[in-house]
Amino acid sequence: MSNRRCAQPAKSAHLCLNTVVRQSPCKINLLLNILRKREDGYHELETIMQPVPFCDRLTVDKATTGVRLSCNLAALPVDGTNLVHKAAVAFLQAAGIADGVQIHLEKNVPLAAGLGGGSSNAAHTLCALNELFDLPLTVAKLQLLAAGLGSDVPFFLQSQPALATGRGEHVQQLAPFAALQGAHILLIHPGFGISTAWAYQSLARFPEALNGRPGRAEELLQLLRGNDLAAAGRAFYNSLEAPALPKHPLLALYQEFLRLNGAAVVLMSGSGSTTFALTANRAAADRLLERFQSKFGTSAWTAVTAL
Repeated sequence: MSNRRCAQPAKSAHLCLNTVVRQSPCKINLLLNILRKREDGYHELETIMQPVPFCDRLTVDKATTGVRLSCNLAALPVDGTNLVHKAAVAFLQAAGIADGVQIHLEKNVPLAAGLGGGSSNAAHTLCALNELFDLPLTVAKLQLLAAGLGSDVPFFLQSQPALATGRGEHVQQLAPFAALQGAHILLIHPGFGISTAWAYQSLARFPEALNGRPGRAEELLQLLRGNDLAAAGRAFYNSLEAPALPKHPLLALYQEFLRLNGAAVVLMSGSGSTTFALTANRAAADRLLERFQSKFGTSAWTAVTAL
């Protein structure tokens, strides 16, 4: 995946763009450690996020007025409840732009999957609009807008792995991890989603997951900087598996099967319901997918890609 950031170089000439097309990648959480519930209702956390070059596609055009959004997926609302629509409205207001925009979203990443698809779409909408209108907003302003849209949105303003803290809005960009060099990922979505709100609310029944041990992130980062994927994988952790796996035992079956069939690392991403498995190379990922489909059939959505 390109290391191109949302921030563009300082403008030296008017760009005169009428259309901007951007790829909108997803992510996995190598760690999602919930530390406590805060007084403001959010959860304090530490999470290590890894971009995954499996993408949605945004096409943004100038229009006379308002925000019009279309999508190839009929199940996805295209009104003001959609994060892309919210991002476009927020951008136009912040930039003081009276013109409108037409946005088409081509969805490839599953919905309610724990892969950050909607957050990525929102971040890349901000990036695309800033490019389309000749960079009216600074990086700092874009970051503020992103944080106001959702906890994972700021991560997608850049394209490196990152450590996120607070409720997820404080993002520290990291260098690529040596342990993931050459690694491939198998993504499996079972065909149903898990509500993020439900997952966090359900943590109250799992006090150890709700009040996680601080320092897991730094421990995992040290291992990821080494060359042993399996060793690093033993430190991967997701607090939200505590409520999700008992409610959806199929996910636990997936994990057990993937571990027994050669995956170096297996975890649920974010609030789920996507399970990911890491392998040392593409051939191993393809073999794992073949074995998975022989066991569970082909009804689940799957994808294999490099990291």
